[in-house]
Amino acid sequence: MAERVDTQALLRLVTWLSPAFPVGAFSYSNGLEQAVHDGHVSDIESLRLWLETLLCHGSGWNDAVLLGEAYRGFGEPVQLQSVIELAEAMAASCERHMETMLQGEAFLAAARHWPHTVLDRLGERTAYPVAVGAVAGAHATGLEPAIAAYLHASVSNAVSVAIRCGVTGQRDGVGLIAALEPTIAAVARKASAASLEDLGSATIAADISSLRHETLHSRLFRS
Repeated sequence: MAERVDTQALLRLVTWLSPAFPVGAFSYSNGLEQAVHDGHVSDIESLRLWLETLLCHGSGWNDAVLLGEAYRGFGEPVQLQSVIELAEAMAASCERHMETMLQGEAFLAAARHWPHTVLDRLGERTAYPVAVGAVAGAHATGLEPAIAAYLHASVSNAVSVAIRCGVTGQRDGVGLIAALEPTIAAVARKASAASLEDLGSATIAADISSLRHETLHSRLFRS
């Protein structure tokens, strides 16, 4: 039977993953700035391909699986601690580690406006998808909606990065978000039924971009 999501839980999910929630997402590009600099992403079509690949085969997919595991295990301290440690260990670069850990820390600090014992189990520093997943699970937002909202927020932030890097304009950027809706929905549906055995990525260019960004001479973003 499908998990029922009430309006209050939906409102919380929308709030936690809105651009206004103070996680500092606007400061990070997850290597996209380097990809633009190197010419891998230069227009709306290459941006679409880059984001779609990350969603299906890269960090987007892995984040979705980790979020799902944390959602299901929010009430099991041993299981939750295991996914906390795994998520941090999977960061592919120094900047990727900084991005996920600092966003997770900021998310948990702000989430204390919705008190729950899960926050004590998570501690102060936890990778972002795990923090979102465990808190969403504790508040019964629905697993698939939580993954979809997380991925949508990630895509929206990436499009904002591309706009600020001059790859596209706002109108085409919004159009790209709309075009990626089916992909986001499909990944959320697949990831909600996945396990840690389904983790894995095949986005070497994106990982290299994340590594190379550490020495980019002039940049707008922290990752």
